[in-house]
Amino acid sequence: MYYGGYGMYNGFYSTSYILVIIGAIICLIASARVKSAYKKYEKVRSACGMTGAQVAEYILRRNGVTGVTVQHVAGELTDHYDPGRGVVNLSDATYNSTSVAAIGVAAHECGHVMQHETDYMPLRIRTALVPVANIGSNFGIWIVMLGVILGLNSTLAMIGVYLFSFGVLFQLVTLPVEFDASHRALVMLQDYGILGETEVKGSKSVLSAAAMTYVASAAASVLQLLRLLMIVNGGRRRD
Repeated sequence: MYYGGYGMYNGFYSTSYILVIIGAIICLIASARVKSAYKKYEKVRSACGMTGAQVAEYILRRNGVTGVTVQHVAGELTDHYDPGRGVVNLSDATYNSTSVAAIGVAAHECGHVMQHETDYMPLRIRTALVPVANIGSNFGIWIVMLGVILGLNSTLAMIGVYLFSFGVLFQLVTLPVEFDASHRALVMLQDYGILGETEVKGSKSVLSAAAMTYVASAAASVLQLLRLLMIVNGGRRRD
């Protein structure tokens, strides 16, 4: 049997689960920080009086971007750029808001548009990883569990680990993409005179907090990968 007995496997599994708990706590803290920062600066109205949607449209025009539209999407902080459809989706809290927070988020999504327009390498890599990363994130852990719990060979378990690692790699590549989009956003907001210096600092606080959620997510994924490796390698030692 792969683990030499389910009892030994179960004890090792329980110990490794601590890594998942640590990852979850990190993500909860990061999520609380971004919500707190957004709540603070959504109350600060910009001097320009432009809404998030108007800022996004202005930035796109200013950069000569065609074929990309700005649309409203339901939800809270569900803003995202869809390169496949050529749409900058702005959430309820961003689309019609004139706050410093909303303008920063709208500009951030336009930062992604500019990455796409300039063929930014990390974005290209992340896009290429999407298919295999989705497979790894959705099925990697289950394949590992099949290889361990059902007493199958370690090769199947390691296949699951390798698949899951593509999801982790996707999370890591996402970091420079998100940080760069925020940097582009802040530069454009200041250079185009959309926000004043103090207002830009407010937007930066929001975007920095948002970026930390990606850092937390990547850290949680790395911890999950370490957990899977602990389980598989622990099983090998008990063979």
